[in-house]
Amino acid sequence: MRLRAGGLPLAAYLGVPVAPLYQWRHLGTGPESHKVGRHVRYLPDDVVAWVRRQP
Repeated sequence: MRLRAGGLPLAAYLGVPVAPLYQWRHLGTGPESHKVGRHVRYLPDDVVAWVRRQP
């Protein structure tokens, strides 16, 4: 299991600013996230699955 880093690398991968990631996480509409200490991390498979579900 490899965790993708939080906000900035994921935002760069998706091509969006960081702010929507925080909003999506708050609203529960973004990719599944995991707290590791005080950091938020994303599993690459979860991100890919979430992207595929987008209209």
